[in-house]
Amino acid sequence: MKTHFSQLKASRLLMIVIIGLILIKVAAGWWTGSISILAQAMDSLLDLAAALITFIAIRIAMKPPDEEHPFGHGKAEDVAGIAQCVLIFTTSALIIYSAILRIIQGTTIQLTYVGIAVMAVSIIVSVALSRYLLRIARQTDSIALEANARNISADVYSAFAVLAGLLIVQFTGFGIVDAIIAIVVALYILRMAYYTFRKPFSRLMDAKLQPSEENVIKACIMKYSDEVIEFHKLRTRQSGNQRYIDLHVVMSKGLDLEKAHNICNCIEDSIRDSLPRASITIHIEPCTEECDHCTVVCDIRENR
Repeated sequence: MKTHFSQLKASRLLMIVIIGLILIKVAAGWWTGSISILAQAMDSLLDLAAALITFIAIRIAMKPPDEEHPFGHGKAEDVAGIAQCVLIFTTSALIIYSAILRIIQGTTIQLTYVGIAVMAVSIIVSVALSRYLLRIARQTDSIALEANARNISADVYSAFAVLAGLLIVQFTGFGIVDAIIAIVVALYILRMAYYTFRKPFSRLMDAKLQPSEENVIKACIMKYSDEVIEFHKLRTRQSGNQRYIDLHVVMSKGLDLEKAHNICNCIEDSIRDSLPRASITIHIEPCTEECDHCTVVCDIRENR
């Protein structure tokens, strides 16, 4: 519950900050006639839509498992991540189209110092917000918040480009630079969208956990190598911030059922200590009495 509270708090803050950025960017774009500032405003509007999607997705994902969804609702966050990417692609195409029209028409911009001030404020706010969101996303394994953090991070780099373009226009008077910067910003946003798309898509396709996390699982099992002969059929996946792990372990066929059950509980506890929010299923298999290849001490070996 604490995890979901942190996610909801972060998503609310995200929406409040983005609304403020949209207002000042739209005002600055209208005053100056800068297409690059309007591109930034449109990108922030996209971020607001993404934040709303994230807020709704987290509310859905926090619902407990039910009869129709026994594995919970965690994939709502992955769907939200995909939806954000679709919005990003669409917005970037619109920015590029508007910038090309501006180049053809040769429209100039005014009051560039207003735009410079607005973009400087936007950069400072976006840096602070993206760092906060990424920290909460890592703490809670929220793919939706991570997507938002990377979107805001993209805003920082694109805002720097817009700021640089406005400075050039201010000192040289070359208005075409503004439209060119807008196109560069749009292309950069498309690149970020591609990398943001890959992670939620792989989770929707039930891709396995990262190799580093699977190595953690294997290390936890090997802690009990005195009782576990071997393990196989390890399968992993992630839905939202919930990890799902199942595997088969081989134990001595003469081992007491209660002891075997306790060993499995210890393995599960060890994995959960390293990988929070993990749902683990262990299937126990009896050994084939191939004692010559086994290092586990049991009654069968001792009686041979």
